[in-house]
Amino acid sequence: MPSAGPASTAPATDGSTAPAAAAPPARIDLPSASAAYLSNPPPPYPPLSRRLGEQGKVVVRVRIEADGTASAAEVRTSSGFERLDQAALQTVLRWKYVPGKRNGVPEAMWYLIPIQFVLE
Repeated sequence: MPSAGPASTAPATDGSTAPAAAAPPARIDLPSASAAYLSNPPPPYPPLSRRLGEQGKVVVRVRIEADGTASAAEVRTSSGFERLDQAALQTVLRWKYVPGKRNGVPEAMWYLIPIQFVLE
């Protein structure tokens, strides 16, 4: 019988059988928006934000469903500018994703996505 780990191979010293080893933790692969074939466009820079020189980083928490679509999103960390935050939210809701997986099975998961707005 194959061993599950060091704990299951050590014999018990009191004459009883060794306890069964705990099942290994589920392997979790996080969702991704970075796969090149997804062709997710960057968020549009709001024209008024561009004119006013608004820049910043928005961290969006997005729920990725098992089919790779986004079903909900919320601003986790604001850029400090409502227009930039809203542009980031609207963009990540339209993107396609590689869904997260638990033990190889696609599953809905929350994921943090940073969006950087930089004037050039």
